[in-house]
Amino acid sequence: MNISNNIASLQAHQTMLNTSANNVANANSDGFVPTQTRVVGGENSIRAQNAQMDNSGAQTSQTDLSKEMATQMVVEDVSALNVTAMKTQDEMFGTLLDIKA
Repeated sequence: MNISNNIASLQAHQTMLNTSANNVANANSDGFVPTQTRVVGGENSIRAQNAQMDNSGAQTSQTDLSKEMATQMVVEDVSALNVTAMKTQDEMFGTLLDIKA
């Protein structure tokens, strides 16, 4: 894994967090249908995919606050892990440059 993969992961998870925040902000909006974000990764890419949830026809918001809170906790943990990996890669790269010099 390289730093560009970590950055792509951070960007995808930021999209997920933004979507979740929008869902929470509209939790009291009548007839609101939330959007779901999935982070998908290929061999050399990580990206976010948004899709609107199925409309159940409810008059009230269909936002599930417990799901949104869990999503936000996952994004927090993933972001922390990506930053730690980036710091480690940066330190290793700096050490390699010091050895070569």
